[in-house]
Amino acid sequence: MELIRWPAESDRRERCRDRGVMRILVLEAGAEAPPSPDLREDWVRAPISSGDLRARAEALRMRAAAESRPVVEPNGVLCFRRRSALLSPTGAHLVARLAESYTEVVARDDLLAPQPGRPPLSRNALDLHIMRIRRRLSALDLRVRTVRGRGYVLEAAQRSEP
Repeated sequence: MELIRWPAESDRRERCRDRGVMRILVLEAGAEAPPSPDLREDWVRAPISSGDLRARAEALRMRAAAESRPVVEPNGVLCFRRRSALLSPTGAHLVARLAESYTEVVARDDLLAPQPGRPPLSRNALDLHIMRIRRRLSALDLRVRTVRGRGYVLEAAQRSEP
């Protein structure tokens, strides 16, 4: 978490934004808050009490934590870390179930269980959908890992170092 004087340290703000660092802009007297859709940024006016500053910092941390979990929107779009991918209706249903238990095993039988308004999936159909989902998720740095004999885990992909 960085505290940045605004507008005096505008170049530092840009560097932090490019690196994805959470930051609180401390507005100097008479300065207007810059527009920012970035969930990793907030601002305060000086002077600010240490309690208010801690509360703002905690709010930023909570927003960042929420952003680090994949979410399937009702229209079938999977969002993760400022990126998104469109999923088929069945893919969206399966990924939504996996996202509910992000980083935890979801039993294969849970994914095969009949759902109201959805045709039942066979084991082969599930395997095919998982294969297609894996292709879509790779662009988002997510992966579906098979846990032999138990089910599947949705998790962040491990980035390889050059």
